[in-house]
Amino acid sequence: MRFPQGLRALNHPDYRRFYIGQVVSQVGSWMQSVGQAWLVLQLTGSPLKLGLIGTLQFAPVLLFSVFTGALADRLPKRRVLLATQIGIASLALTLGLLVRFGHVEYWHVCVLATILGCVNTLDMPTRQSFVAELVSKDDIVNAVALNSAAFNTARIVGPVAAGLLIARFGVAIAFLLNALSFTLVIAALIRMRTEGRPRETHGTTMLADVGEGLRYAFRVRYIRLLLLLLFVVSITVFNFSVYVPLLARTVLHVDAAGFGFLMAAVGVGAVMGALTLGNLRQAQLALPTVLVSGFVACGGLVVMSTVTRFAVAMPMLFLIGVSSIMLVASCNTALQLTAPDNLRGRVMSLYTLIFGGSFPIGSFLVGWISERRGVSTAYLAAGMCGLAGLAIITVWWRSDPE
Repeated sequence: MRFPQGLRALNHPDYRRFYIGQVVSQVGSWMQSVGQAWLVLQLTGSPLKLGLIGTLQFAPVLLFSVFTGALADRLPKRRVLLATQIGIASLALTLGLLVRFGHVEYWHVCVLATILGCVNTLDMPTRQSFVAELVSKDDIVNAVALNSAAFNTARIVGPVAAGLLIARFGVAIAFLLNALSFTLVIAALIRMRTEGRPRETHGTTMLADVGEGLRYAFRVRYIRLLLLLLFVVSITVFNFSVYVPLLARTVLHVDAAGFGFLMAAVGVGAVMGALTLGNLRQAQLALPTVLVSGFVACGGLVVMSTVTRFAVAMPMLFLIGVSSIMLVASCNTALQLTAPDNLRGRVMSLYTLIFGGSFPIGSFLVGWISERRGVSTAYLAAGMCGLAGLAIITVWWRSDPE
């Protein structure tokens, strides 16, 4: 069976196995994300403490991802991913059992979130660079877009399922089902033939590898542009696990099911954006489209600062989902295609550093502003800062003749 143009990366058997496993595990991960946010608010009722959890979970990415990107280039990627998936499943099971038996405390969530962040620091650049080895170069754009679509389909299904299940059975179910969801991706990795073999190191040290990757990224002007755009949108827009529960609880006053539907609105929009990208070819990934997507996403946050009704919040979150994923997935694809094979893991570690590593800063600021000035002010501040940052980058790109 041959898949159509928009799904052409699925014609590669190992990518198809990897993709199916990722869809299921990511649904579980989004269930856990919703459950974790709801659990923290149940335990503490504090927006600041909710933001702190995000900071703890993503701080390891900020601190270590440059080094784990070099490590990803040195290790067999399939085996690394097997280890990280087993580790993530074990952490979810631990938290689920603590909640189920009534022993969970806030500090448990903090510790487990920090450990999860450490595991993800190695998992993320390895997974990003492994995708390019599962398909032909002509299909990388489609593979990255399908990964984004899978991630954001999970963002639809996971939060809705978590919201309904939490309302019916309690929060522990989200963590236990997440642990179970990893069995499929682990089985898929075991069956794969592609190893993602490490490159030849020629006796170089880890620090030398890191330096080589950094020098390449800073030397290539187009790479600098992509990373700057990614930074602005990541630090301002992609704090949904803090924005949305606070909006649901303190502004819209909806229950866990309503929270799940709000998160799903973001996911539906992101899937639409990813599928649109998946039908484009490399030559069609025009920079103006990427910039407009960023401006729409940040502008959407400004509009969200005025929203007080559930019926208005849903379509606005959908629009933010469409535009933000168009920018992020385009940056991911362009980085994969621009980087040489022997540097791809290190370049994608910079993607991980910025996309995941900016979250500790953004989530803490959102929580801090929300606790002192309200969540609507947090939306406004993030949106205005994002618009200003994108404007500065646009002026720099047009004025720098390098």
